[in-house]
Amino acid sequence: MNPLPDRPDPRADHSTSVVLIVDDVPDNLAVLHDALDESGYTVLVALDGATALERAVRARPDAILLDAVMPGMDGFEVARRLRADPRTAAIPIIFMTGLTETEHVVAAFAAGGTDYVTKPIRAREVIARIHAHTLAAREQAQARNALDAFGHATLVVRLLDGRLVWQTALARQMLALHFQSDGRRAPTLLLDWLQHTVARLGPVEGLVPGSPSVTLETATGRRLRFTLHEALSEVEWMLVLREADDAAALEALALAFGLTPREAEALYWVAKGKTNRDIGEIVGASPATVKKHLEHVYEKLGVETRNAAAAVALGKVPQLGR
Repeated sequence: MNPLPDRPDPRADHSTSVVLIVDDVPDNLAVLHDALDESGYTVLVALDGATALERAVRARPDAILLDAVMPGMDGFEVARRLRADPRTAAIPIIFMTGLTETEHVVAAFAAGGTDYVTKPIRAREVIARIHAHTLAAREQAQARNALDAFGHATLVVRLLDGRLVWQTALARQMLALHFQSDGRRAPTLLLDWLQHTVARLGPVEGLVPGSPSVTLETATGRRLRFTLHEALSEVEWMLVLREADDAAALEALALAFGLTPREAEALYWVAKGKTNRDIGEIVGASPATVKKHLEHVYEKLGVETRNAAAAVALGKVPQLGR
């Protein structure tokens, strides 16, 4: 690799970001380390794939610069293992490679790469790409944490091979229980439906119009509904997962009484006999927040008590009593 012909902007502040560089050539590591360090990054290094995996799990870096061609475990295998581990699956991986043939670029993305740069490496380009990908990853992490906090079963599926890029704790539990999922791949029936639906929709940016959904019978005899929510990129799609009967009842409550999704959820659990504390634990909200939602529900239903609200709901949506 040639010395870096351009220097990073020393004024850029990346002091909170950690980058792991993986390359079996010490001279390459030194050059990249100096460039990133000068730009304010905290830099970790690894000379081989096994060390890279161990340090990625321990340090959870904000980005990984990964050499594609290394002896022993190559960069493609390192990427595949990083993506298969929930602890490192969301970390942006930028391949460094002198291999510019199409099949090698495709292999890099198929292994889970976020981006790639070609050798000889240009410092400004690398740092600009790291900045863009770490910023996007942090924004997605904030959104995912919010979904987790509110108890939603949400998952992100990679269209090409069905890899589960990310999933909330509730989604992971439901997939493991009802599909015996190992947490790495989406169920085959779901992937087939997703690929067909995306092909039919054509290019989509952001929220999916019409929110297509599919209900699948599970190995446990339950029915789960997957709703296509958002296109995160051309290859990664977010879906929301619910028990089919729950989803239908929530939709019916919202339509019948003009409720917001959160209000419908609160009323649903009231009709199931749950207390405000119970509901808060289920949906990931405080009892005070649940109480506020129910105050709005009572007003819209024209009632004053939770028992009256439950009775009205059961009269309009009988399946709640099942």
